[in-house]
Amino acid sequence: MSLNLVGLVGTNAQISYNRMLLTYMQQHFINDATITLAEIADIPLFSEEGLADIPESVYTLSDQLAAADGIIIATPEYDHAIPAALKSTIEWLSAATHPFTTQPIMIVGASLGLQGTARAQDNLRQILNSPGVNAFVMPGYEFLLSNAKDQFDKQAQLTNAKTIAFLEECFAHYLQFVTDNRENLKLIREA
Repeated sequence: MSLNLVGLVGTNAQISYNRMLLTYMQQHFINDATITLAEIADIPLFSEEGLADIPESVYTLSDQLAAADGIIIATPEYDHAIPAALKSTIEWLSAATHPFTTQPIMIVGASLGLQGTARAQDNLRQILNSPGVNAFVMPGYEFLLSNAKDQFDKQAQLTNAKTIAFLEECFAHYLQFVTDNRENLKLIREA
């Protein structure tokens, strides 16, 4: 059974190595899962006052995430954290609709720096594990793409065989994590 996954582009930037990474994954793993990309550019800055009139873009994204078998979030790193646009999106979703609850999440990230997105991924993991979000974040197997500018060719394909092999290993573990999550939730509901 093919899994339906959503690749959440964790930035509102028009040009993004994280979008490029998710697009690569979408194509590379086409025989393993269907990955549909979701954008956050249309999600406004979160405001508690806005909860009285939640934007339609929040509901649209929420429905897309909730319908997925799992979610892959690609985040850049800005000042040792996730982008404000991604944090704001998660705040809307956790305050309004809760689509991350019990969703299996894989975190990936691409960055121009040497450390990849290590700190941003840790930051995102903490946010996703917080009350009100309640996501199931895959432990370990963090895919951090450093020096992203030099990692893709002109056709937006990853070029380093070891990098590709590690991404494949991480994704294989994620597919198992998604399957295990579905089976565990089924057992819980039947109990």
